[in-house]
Amino acid sequence: MSRHPTTSFEACHRPRSPGELVSTALITGITGQDGSYLAELLLSKGYDVHGVVRRTSEIARPRIDRLHHGVDADRVTLHYGDLDDPLGLVRIISAVQPDEIYHLAAQSHVQISFDVPDYTGSVTGLGTMRLLEAIRITGVSTRFYQASSSEMFGSAPPPQREETPFHPRSPYAVAKVYGYWATVNYREAYGMFASNGILFNHESPRRGENFVTRKVTRGVADIVTGRAEKLHLGNLDAKRDWGFAGDYVEGMWRMLQHDEPNDFILATGEAHSVREFCEAAFGHVGLDYNDHVVVDERFFRPAEVDYLLGDATKARSLLGWEPTTTFTELVTMMVDADLATSGANASL
Repeated sequence: MSRHPTTSFEACHRPRSPGELVSTALITGITGQDGSYLAELLLSKGYDVHGVVRRTSEIARPRIDRLHHGVDADRVTLHYGDLDDPLGLVRIISAVQPDEIYHLAAQSHVQISFDVPDYTGSVTGLGTMRLLEAIRITGVSTRFYQASSSEMFGSAPPPQREETPFHPRSPYAVAKVYGYWATVNYREAYGMFASNGILFNHESPRRGENFVTRKVTRGVADIVTGRAEKLHLGNLDAKRDWGFAGDYVEGMWRMLQHDEPNDFILATGEAHSVREFCEAAFGHVGLDYNDHVVVDERFFRPAEVDYLLGDATKARSLLGWEPTTTFTELVTMMVDADLATSGANASL
């Protein structure tokens, strides 16, 4: 059945063939790294895609411009909304009537969450509850995906599995634990198809520039082009399970195609330190990171997470999901993209 929202600021009116069935997806956080890759994936599968965006004075959305102004523009609809506005969420869900909801929006930067803990708790934690409650109030029959995080495990010893107890070490992680259990609660209390994807670190050239991986690859580009000589970083010994965001959104989609709602870890099963990431990134352009990286205590967290390593056996077994991008391929991809943006020769 065709569904056309009347409350969006850019309405979608694509003609339908008689009897044509088109799935409709709603993505919060569509302008982010994961949201943009997910929107592309869903469009390739024939979905109509709706996204929730916040009203700001700046309307540039570089990650999704290619979608919203490209050949699929008539299948992408954006709606103004905010996770702090429960009635607005009800309005959007009522208008869109989505078959699937992917909840990716959050204040997602760990270090920043220590500076704005109240805001992080409201958006990242309570925002999930507000969205689930909006689904309940509207009575829309939909499948719900919650973007949970490996940061919820915090100091729990690796490898971390779905059964591993949470030990959050930041306001962001605490808020994500709240969102995780809210999703489980609404699944059990109201019979909702609500699944948690516990995603370990996933990166790409679209990663925000204040995240350490992108900070490193941008730093490499700046040093190669002579814009900088040094790169200041925090804890180089922290280990993370790093994968490619493009692989992980495929896992999100598979969770909502599964017969039953469930909770799944997505991870590569391989951990590398920030130091190793620097070594690979600088090595790709023939530089020694030791000559350029400065350890700066300003970037240490009040409570560190030392070692995250995910076990995605359940997702492999039940969803048939596998990561396809290696650590080296990921680092190379990101460095080359930032070199290209900076005007440097990516083949250095």
